Amino acid sequence: MKNAGRARQAAFRLVYWSIFYLVLLLFAGMFAQLLARFVVYAASGLIAVWVVFGLFCFYFFRDPEARVPTDPAVIVAPAHGKVDLIDEVDDPVFMKGRCRRISIFLSILDVHVQRAPVAGEVTLSQYTHGQFLNALRAESAEHNENLYLGFNSAERPGERVGVRLIAGLIARRIVSWVAVGDTVARGDRISLIRFGSRVELLLPLDTQVVVPLGARARAGETVIARRG
Repeated sequence: MKNAGRARQAAFRLVYWSIFYLVLLLFAGMFAQLLARFVVYAASGLIAVWVVFGLFCFYFFRDPEARVPTDPAVIVAPAHGKVDLIDEVDDPVFMKGRCRRISIFLSILDVHVQRAPVAGEVTLSQYTHGQFLNALRAESAEHNENLYLGFNSAERPGERVGVRLIAGLIARRIVSWVAVGDTVARGDRISLIRFGSRVELLLPLDTQVVVPLGARARAGETVIARRG
C-alpha cells in the first residue's frame, strides 16, 4: 500500500531528533557547569586583572596641573617627555622657511596631555595620514600620521610657533581639543596622544633654545626657549 510506514518513520525522526537535542542539552549543561566552576575559581584573578587595568588607565590618562611661567619672554614645552633632538629644518607649511626644531619623545609612562607653548590664536590645524613607525625613531616625524597645529603668538606680534603631534607604533589616535580660530593662553591644554608618541616644537630662528639635549620636559612648565 502507498505511504505505508510513513507515520512510523515520522515518529522515528521525532524520537531521533529529540534524543539528539537531549544529548546536546546534557553536554551544554556539563560545559556550563565546568565554565561556572572555572569562573568561580578565576574570579579573584579576573577581578585583580580588572583592578590593575583600571589603575593603569587612571595613571596613563592623568593630567597634573602645570605651573606655567609668567615671564613673557619664554616659550614652554608643549609635552612631557625627553628632549632627544634639537636642530634646524625647513618648514614651508606654517613657519614658511628655516626654523628651529625641538623634538620630545613621550614614553608610555609619560603624561600624554599636550599644552600650548605660547598664548595666541590657532591658525592652522592640518591632519596628515601616514605610517605608524616606532616614535623612538626621530625619522618617524617624516613618515608617521600627524597633526600640525600652528599658533600666531599674542606674546610677540608676527611670531609663529608650530606644534606637530606625531602618532607612534602604539599611539594611533591623536585627539585635538582646539580648532582654527580658537585662542589659547600659554599652558592651556590643547590635545591628547595615546600610548607613546612624539611632539615637535617649531620656533623662529631668532629664539634661543635653552633646554639641553636629553633633558626631561614637563608640558606647560619647562622653559624650552627665550625670545631674542
